[in-house]
Amino acid sequence: MYILGISAFYHDSAAALVGEGGEIIAAAMEERFSRKKHDNSFPQHAVDFCLRQAGITADDLDYVVFYEKPLMKFERIVQSTLNTFPRSWEVWKEAMVSWLKEKLWVKTAIQNGVGIDYDKIVFCDHHMSHAASAFFASPFDDAAVLTVDGVGEWTTTTLGTAKSYREGSTGTNEINLFSEQRFPHSLGLLYSTFTAWLGFRVNNGEYKVMGMAPYGDPKYMDKVYKLIHVENGTGAYHLDMSYFDYHYSTERSYSNKFLELFGPTRPAEADFFTMMTNPERSAEKAAMDKNQYYADVSASIQRVTEDTLVSICNYLHQQTGKKKIVMAGGVALNTKANWRLLNETPFDELYIQPAAGDDGGALGAALWAYHIMLGKPRKHPMMPHAYWGEGYSDADCRAYLDSKGIKYENYENNPDKMIDIVVEGLTTKNVVGWMQGRFEWGPRALGNRSILADPRSDEMKEVVNTKIKFREPFRPFAPVVLRERAPEYFDYPEVATHEAPRYMLMVAPIKSDKGDNIQAVNHLGTGRLQTIDRETNQRYYDVVKKFGDATGVPIVLNTSFNLRGEPIVNTPQNAFNTFKNSDIDMLVLGSLLVRK
Repeated sequence: MYILGISAFYHDSAAALVGEGGEIIAAAMEERFSRKKHDNSFPQHAVDFCLRQAGITADDLDYVVFYEKPLMKFERIVQSTLNTFPRSWEVWKEAMVSWLKEKLWVKTAIQNGVGIDYDKIVFCDHHMSHAASAFFASPFDDAAVLTVDGVGEWTTTTLGTAKSYREGSTGTNEINLFSEQRFPHSLGLLYSTFTAWLGFRVNNGEYKVMGMAPYGDPKYMDKVYKLIHVENGTGAYHLDMSYFDYHYSTERSYSNKFLELFGPTRPAEADFFTMMTNPERSAEKAAMDKNQYYADVSASIQRVTEDTLVSICNYLHQQTGKKKIVMAGGVALNTKANWRLLNETPFDELYIQPAAGDDGGALGAALWAYHIMLGKPRKHPMMPHAYWGEGYSDADCRAYLDSKGIKYENYENNPDKMIDIVVEGLTTKNVVGWMQGRFEWGPRALGNRSILADPRSDEMKEVVNTKIKFREPFRPFAPVVLRERAPEYFDYPEVATHEAPRYMLMVAPIKSDKGDNIQAVNHLGTGRLQTIDRETNQRYYDVVKKFGDATGVPIVLNTSFNLRGEPIVNTPQNAFNTFKNSDIDMLVLGSLLVRK
């Protein structure tokens, strides 16, 4: 049996394929192939890849499942624009153009793009797709469910429970979403409104707000709470819509009343520095004070978001009594909030879908069809890693390099030697572009499309930020740590057994006696860690292990293998172009090594 899931037409289009037992065969975002960041078009390349990876054609598919119900979404847009007319005239005009052109004809787009009969095309509710993506990929058989994002059809937040049965036993699979919050009241859109006001791109810059927040104090929470009312003990919240324009404007998400409360927006390309980040610029007092204000607002919206999620999860636990919780939706990528949910609610463990945004909806739709619609049992483990994208062999990499006359060293017959060379490079302040195997599912680089560097000195953070990534200097880098050594460095109970750290989905405190040893990945006392084991990524593990043997620090700096504004690399050509157009010192393509 083969079921293909598709998400498309809003942002982060993707496709995912599951087979017998609900096992994941392939999953990929369209942007990795099209090279258009946050590509929202029909994921033709991703669909073709999924079929190619399985060695099948469209005729072998039993179902294709779309991750939401377009008619319900269209209903919401029509009703919302009518309720705010004539202010919503531009929204109405833009919506009619896009909906009448493609979004209402999803079945036709799937039939044309995949080549499958209409009667094999199924639609799944948006937040049900999120819920299924988290629960059926998790190791849990029984859990509470929380999905939080901007908006699906109507829903912005759901609370529920899920249970399943395993192959060889009897039972039923169930996802019961018993409570919801509806548009326009949205925690995701609240956060995105501040993202836009701070000069960052919505659906892309929210993690920049998270990166800026630690440089501020949450002294403006009282102002933020003018925008949102959280009902204690119920998990419900409501926004004061007079502060927002997103429900009727195509131009901006905040209103004039918002600007009166918080002041002018931060220019998109403004230089960000504070006394904490650049004390040597203290003479630029006016600019520094303005930046500090923006940092303080960032800290305030971050804290309010965290507090709201803690309130919701406490209510969810009270209602369900579950020990485990699974999460999805774009807000589930708020790694600082996730840490507080683990530590300030009664849940013992969180599982977050690594592709928590709309891309993950493609996988969730396929898993929903297999386990809920068809009632099929689960196999364990469902998602042991996140390497579900396209891979390239050493022969593929050789062919590309040879075609361009690029010199390289070949270690196909001596992989340990290449690891030793890479580790020696890292210890001598070389930065390494690292490409191997199949690319990652979700927004994080987890060791198959990564840039690696020495984490020990603060200098390396500046080098990678300014000379390679060409991005804002306040943004942190991730520490990748051997799973069994993580308890030595991070103040995170059971860090070596929990799943969230495997996918960089949790920010945890760095132990006070270890922070100076890993300055480049120490973000004001915390790190968005990735724990790794040898079973799921042998070569990546060996690099970190040997670096630890050489330096005494079993941690390497890891950031995504891309330049600012570009998707993470996919092919050998993508990787070489990024290497060539940056100050990366060494490029690893499988078993091949290219030097500058």
